[in-house]
Amino acid sequence: MSSASQPSAVSCSRCDAVCCRLTVVVMPEDEVPRHLVERSERGLEVMARGEDGWCVALDHQRMCCSIYEQRPAICRKFAMGSPYCLAEREAYRHRYDHEIPLKLY
Repeated sequence: MSSASQPSAVSCSRCDAVCCRLTVVVMPEDEVPRHLVERSERGLEVMARGEDGWCVALDHQRMCCSIYEQRPAICRKFAMGSPYCLAEREAYRHRYDHEIPLKLY
């Protein structure tokens, strides 16, 4: 396993926000601003995504959540460096066949 995939290599200060490309179900008790929510084909309320596939709440300049204090419960439960986080980062790398891009706008 390379050092890039070790949990210690994943930190908030170097987050690539790959999880912000996942489908995020919004629960009724979540206090997400309604203009950031859309209904999926299956009828679930989910965080909307931009044309680029990223969550619309992602601040592209800082690569962090722009509604962090109001983020959905599922986002609060997603643990940085967890096996799920590492698996998503690895899948993203393979999907695009290069390192995770960090774009500053």
